[in-house]
Amino acid sequence: MNIHEKYIKRCIELAKNGLGETYPNPMVGSVIVVDDVIIGEGWHKKAGGPHAEVNAINSVKDKLQLKNATIYVNLEPCSHYGKTPPCSNLIVANGLKNVVIGIIDSNSKVSGRGVEYLKNNGCNVIVGVLENKCAILNKRFFTFHNKKRPFIILKWAETTDGFIDRLRDNTSEKSPNWISNKYSQQVVHKMRAVEQAILVGTTTVLNDNPNLTVRSWRGNNPVRIILDRTLKIPTSYNLLDGNVETIVLTENSPNKSIISNVRFEVADFSEDLPKQIYDVLFKNEIQSVIIEGGLQTLQTFIDTNLWDEAYIFVGNNSFKTGLKAPKMKKAPIEIKNISTDTLKIYKN
Repeated sequence: MNIHEKYIKRCIELAKNGLGETYPNPMVGSVIVVDDVIIGEGWHKKAGGPHAEVNAINSVKDKLQLKNATIYVNLEPCSHYGKTPPCSNLIVANGLKNVVIGIIDSNSKVSGRGVEYLKNNGCNVIVGVLENKCAILNKRFFTFHNKKRPFIILKWAETTDGFIDRLRDNTSEKSPNWISNKYSQQVVHKMRAVEQAILVGTTTVLNDNPNLTVRSWRGNNPVRIILDRTLKIPTSYNLLDGNVETIVLTENSPNKSIISNVRFEVADFSEDLPKQIYDVLFKNEIQSVIIEGGLQTLQTFIDTNLWDEAYIFVGNNSFKTGLKAPKMKKAPIEIKNISTDTLKIYKN
């Protein structure tokens, strides 16, 4: 590992501190080095707050050192005015002449303009250090800007004999039939805290009356996305309680009273529904979504090959009969044990 890789790796480590907090911005870390010694570092902590470069520069006690320093950043410094001033301008204004960048920002507002500004103002700029690792770090951000859709994660739990639910009727209790253990459930809540949104279909809501919130982990609740073609879900259900930002996709214009913190988006359920879903999420600047149910929704995303990662929790139990699990067409890239459960991880 050369010296530039060493400090871009540190930038990536710092950037990860912002996981789940920076949406719709990317995760960015920055390190300032003189003679192979770090004199300042920082990361982007929250959208609307100072960027990584700002925090790194502010952390340097002796600003006179900056003229001899190299600033490292895993993503191209911004060059436009948003909620904060451009970081490329700040770098130049502080006399930093050497800039090492992991990867170019694919956001059309930046996309090479930051590098251009730095070079035009006398900076020596190196681009493309640990580029693949930098891309993986911000996989949600790059998918959103390059593919014009959110990063899509499929997730479900199934029994050892391949069922995701017991058979239900009108007398069945409106709560989940738990398959995974408490440790797997904690992993799921950690996922919810990291991703920006979570989506379920009507049947899942009617059967389980879920909350889809973060309870077994610290973090933000994801935006709840509900597919409810004919507005069957009663307003008394948890997902319509208004406690968390919620988007309902429906074919009907809602004639019920407006629910606080819940908005409705019209979709044609007879057409290409996955594309309509990710178009709505893209419009709402949602960079990642967990598709958590039900069977039809999950299988549709699998069959249309519209997913990026999948997490299947296999519980140590069997139902003998019930609702069959979706059929995944790929082999897992990794298998983990979570106490008595097995977690299969897939990447597309």
